[in-house]
Amino acid sequence: MVEIPMTDEECRLAMKSLKARIDKYASLVVRQGAAVQPGQELVVTAPIEAAAFTREVVEQGYAAGAGHVTVIWNDDELSRLEYESCPLDYFEQTPSWKREQLNSLAKTGACFLWLDGSDPDALKGIDPAKPAAASRSRNATCSVWRHGMDFGENAWSIAGVPLEAWSRKVFPDLSAAEAQLRLWEAILDVSRVDGEDPAEAWETHDAAFEKNKRILNERHFDSLHYVSSNGTDLTIGMTDAHIWEGGSASTVSGTKFFPNIPTEEVFTSPDRMRAEGVVHSAMPLVHAGSTVRDFWFRFHEGAVVDYGAEQGREVLRHILETDENAVRLGECALISKNTPIRESGLLFYSTLYDENASCHLALGTGFPDCYEGGCAMDEDALLVHGVNHSHTHVDFMIGADDLSISGVTAAGEEIPVFVHGQWAWE
Repeated sequence: MVEIPMTDEECRLAMKSLKARIDKYASLVVRQGAAVQPGQELVVTAPIEAAAFTREVVEQGYAAGAGHVTVIWNDDELSRLEYESCPLDYFEQTPSWKREQLNSLAKTGACFLWLDGSDPDALKGIDPAKPAAASRSRNATCSVWRHGMDFGENAWSIAGVPLEAWSRKVFPDLSAAEAQLRLWEAILDVSRVDGEDPAEAWETHDAAFEKNKRILNERHFDSLHYVSSNGTDLTIGMTDAHIWEGGSASTVSGTKFFPNIPTEEVFTSPDRMRAEGVVHSAMPLVHAGSTVRDFWFRFHEGAVVDYGAEQGREVLRHILETDENAVRLGECALISKNTPIRESGLLFYSTLYDENASCHLALGTGFPDCYEGGCAMDEDALLVHGVNHSHTHVDFMIGADDLSISGVTAAGEEIPVFVHGQWAWE
């Protein structure tokens, strides 16, 4: 049956009918995502094209009791102009005003919300060394801000908002208006904003993580062995006191928040020195406005020693050259293929969504809360215990439909964890 395209007027009316759900979504990302507390500063980073939705988020912030809401705007076109026009050495230093802005907000206890929306091809043709340098410098010099999120001092969340170019990338055969409508519908669906009370739905969803975390934490595997027909054959060692997390997180002061909306993953930080074998991507990686396709990494003694890609190899090179620890793993995450995002059949061209459709790994920094007592340790102590530290963290998807994962005990026994892309106990 051929789908009949919608007129722009039909799209306008359909968007009007979505308003109640969009309002609930705005409340969800503020109250459950960033978990703003009475009197607290809420910092919202948003694309300027999404100004209308950002205003709704700010309104919800004040309604939730925020003492003040700061908005930091970004724009794909301005970013591209900056990368085209400024030399590489400009991006190797973060301006003092930006350091002061982020560090001071974190130091005073703000919570942070990123409204994630961008053109996946925004920086196509731009030297990937420039955005890599900007990211590396920001994470290194905005140290109070970075530490606050990594060590549970500041609540934070990332949630999506559709933009025209992004919508057209996901739905290339639709008009701009219909593509944006369909992306809004998809985001609301996978974010579980489809009932009377999304907050209650997220509490139920959060509880569903407990079984998988409990099984993994009780079995306390020494390593995980990944195999799929695309060539993946990789063994990743676990730290001696690793903890599997997933769903909500908590600050050291006890505030519960959801770092990602949506989220479907159970994850931990592996031993940075123990990864052997080859892993192949299952989905494209969109990083800093560039797309990497059909890529692979070979690991030895925990480090990437070789890699390749059909498209975007230079992007991978700049990720791996961020610093000396960018070649090591900071995360391994397990996600069944039986999730709303995977079942939607959509490729979102956004790590926020695509990583929650597929088991994934991450190069770069690990998570202190994934090691017993880790939030009370400094970075050097965590390194000694095997938790990686880097100025980057880049997720890449490896969850092919036939992916099998075995948990290997200290005695060498292999126990199925994933079979054909889903939990062995599903």
